Amino acid sequence: MSQNHLIKLVSVGDEKGAGKGHTYYSRKNRKSVERKLEFKKYNPIVRKHTVYKEKKA
Repeated sequence: MSQNHLIKLVSVGDEKGAGKGHTYYSRKNRKSVERKLEFKKYNPIVRKHTVYKEKKA
């Protein structure tokens, strides 16, 4: 992956706040998507799917 096109996705944790801060790196099409991304992805720290939001890389 090209380093200049990466975005950082940071976990907000589960209801109790566990797993907060785990990161994934991904790419997005900056021409067609202007809003901040938000995904539900697997968090290996809490072993559940949690919400990941785009942060400044």
